[in-house]
Amino acid sequence: MSALVATGAEWRCRDRAVEGAGEGMSDELDGFRAVQRLAYACAEAVAARLRPGMTERDAARELRAEARGRGVRDWFHLPFAWFGDRTAFTDFKVPLQFFPTRRRLEPGMPFILDLAPIYEGCTADIGYSGSLGPNPVQERLMADLREHRELILREVRERRPLRTIYQDVDRLMTRQGYANRHRAYPFGVIAHKVDRVAERRWAPHLAGFGTQSLKGLATDALHGHREGWSPLWSPYRMSDHPPYPGLWAVEPHLGFRGTGAKFEEILVVTENDAFWLDDELPHVTRWRAAGFTAEETAAAAEAGVAV
Repeated sequence: MSALVATGAEWRCRDRAVEGAGEGMSDELDGFRAVQRLAYACAEAVAARLRPGMTERDAARELRAEARGRGVRDWFHLPFAWFGDRTAFTDFKVPLQFFPTRRRLEPGMPFILDLAPIYEGCTADIGYSGSLGPNPVQERLMADLREHRELILREVRERRPLRTIYQDVDRLMTRQGYANRHRAYPFGVIAHKVDRVAERRWAPHLAGFGTQSLKGLATDALHGHREGWSPLWSPYRMSDHPPYPGLWAVEPHLGFRGTGAKFEEILVVTENDAFWLDDELPHVTRWRAAGFTAEETAAAAEAGVAV
């Protein structure tokens, strides 16, 4: 992968030795950026239609229909929706608890919409946090996630082991007074690799996950085992290695007294650099609207304090 960095929505090649490959790589990233924006557009559209009494299953069906209306035919995983204390994965102990339930949405209740569409062979996996009316606790959680985004990027650029970065995210959550809820995911992952997926006329899924994507993840796991890296970014020894080049769907997830919030977006890791694929996503524009410039955000993360 060529060494590319992003400034706003503009991309440039850093290394003259790979300058000739820069255009092709930029086109490749454009495809992933487009499907990530498509996924967030679906989440925002469905979030705007949520009403009291709707269930998680209703919301998940709406997400799937919205994505299909935009041309999506395959999935890394089918849409999830979590309402109320389920946004903090309260008492989650088995994988089946992640699937949408008949939990009904109520005024003021937090929600998280999570979907991972594949479009034209490119994969995205996003998480959108919101509430049905004002919810000051979740709003604070979302504001504090800004520091996690900056911490993760900075330490990946420093080539710190993924396991160490995971532990630093944990420490930041503790300082903020929150619980780590991504640890409730299978293998406790904060992120996983995403790749291109071969397009097929028929796109089956197994236990909510697209079979093509599962095959790709299994192949990465096999290669990674041989080479000393893992496609799953976890708190365990399998992630005790430097950041591996590729695209990673990163999802720090905070919990506080039955309320949860997260973002999920693609981090691009190269041989010697890293950058977030897109700075025009809902949570980032929300922070910008609140007056947090990129420079202020980075300075706050460096200092380990809240702005």
